[in-house]
Amino acid sequence: MLRTQIQLTEEQAGKLKEISLSSNESVASLIRNAIDRFLLTGKPNRAAQYRQALFLAGKYEAEQSDIAVNHDRYLDEAFGS
Repeated sequence: MLRTQIQLTEEQAGKLKEISLSSNESVASLIRNAIDRFLLTGKPNRAAQYRQALFLAGKYEAEQSDIAVNHDRYLDEAFGS
């Protein structure tokens, strides 16, 4: 096996630890099994993606109060289009 390093959110790490304790399986094994399932199906876990997006929504503040409406204009200005 190859050793690798990943970064998890606190929520991901906590849930993995809970599952690990209840299933008597190591966190590393849970991660390997999840990767195997992903590689077999070739599809991401949509539910996890939605949870991650909802977790990030509203987390950051913008200088402009209308950025949600005029984001295309601000991107054009930022990239000099």
